[in-house]
Amino acid sequence: MTASPEIEIGLNAAIVAMAGHTPRLLVVQENGNRLEGLPFGPFDPTRHRTMEMSLRDTVEAQTALDLGYIEQLYTFGDRGRHKQPGDRGPHVVSVGYLALTRMEDEQTQRLEASGAKWRDWYGFLPWEDFRDGRPALLDRVILPALASWAEGNDSSDGDQRQVSRKSRLKLAFGLEDFPFDDERVLDRYELLYEAGLVEEAVLDGRLARRQTDSSLGIAMRHDHRRIAATALARLRSKIKYRPVVFELMPPQFTLTELQMTVEAIAGRHLHKQNFRRLVEGAELVEPTGVTKAATGGRPAALFRFRRQILEERPAPGLKLGGR
Repeated sequence: MTASPEIEIGLNAAIVAMAGHTPRLLVVQENGNRLEGLPFGPFDPTRHRTMEMSLRDTVEAQTALDLGYIEQLYTFGDRGRHKQPGDRGPHVVSVGYLALTRMEDEQTQRLEASGAKWRDWYGFLPWEDFRDGRPALLDRVILPALASWAEGNDSSDGDQRQVSRKSRLKLAFGLEDFPFDDERVLDRYELLYEAGLVEEAVLDGRLARRQTDSSLGIAMRHDHRRIAATALARLRSKIKYRPVVFELMPPQFTLTELQMTVEAIAGRHLHKQNFRRLVEGAELVEPTGVTKAATGGRPAALFRFRRQILEERPAPGLKLGGR
């Protein structure tokens, strides 16, 4: 009788904060590993009653950061996404979490002292940021390479596999008559991974070693970029029906600052007047009666999150329209 493989449960945290107009992802680096990754640690049920408690302790130990808002994302357990052939030790099943926090000077100093760093989220997923227009690498690199891969007939299921690849490509990137869905972040990353366009596909042993295109984002260790893509998809979805965006905002903010934060998450610009009508109509904020001096213009009114909305409505969020 074959012995059952040893399995370890690991916990990952995609921790997000805003710095100016840029969404930041917290990363750490292991000794001897050139690739950065998400804060990670094993779940020890002898020390912690729940996985969330274990994750909070792990993150605090690795980064000196005390987490606030946190939610479980998904379980990642595919063979080969964490352990290479021939490696000794258990197979790791990773439970991913999304955490939101605010970036403060004192906090940043503690993080730097612990060896953790804030990185631009779109440095890992550059094809997801449309705020400066359609990313050039989509038409220059990604779509031609994926179209060629979708046409390939290198599998036993032949034509059926081609249809599947082509359909997935159209759905993921909004081609032909399909609308672009900003929540299909993981679908887009998975296509790039399966086509061998990102470095992780080589590192995981799925492909023979070859040069990958560095314009397709910064590689992360193990399957951490896949977890980061899942976290971005979840956050883009979540802001539409829950007021989680305010977890990233200071206690008082202008409507322009709020809009820029939402745009940074959504990866696209929003019409200013429509956004303000949306926020005010949803009764998500209330004026503080205080203004903030604006460079080159008149003072801007400061608002705060109206917490009563959580008791008044089951799904208070920003019903953003499509791209």
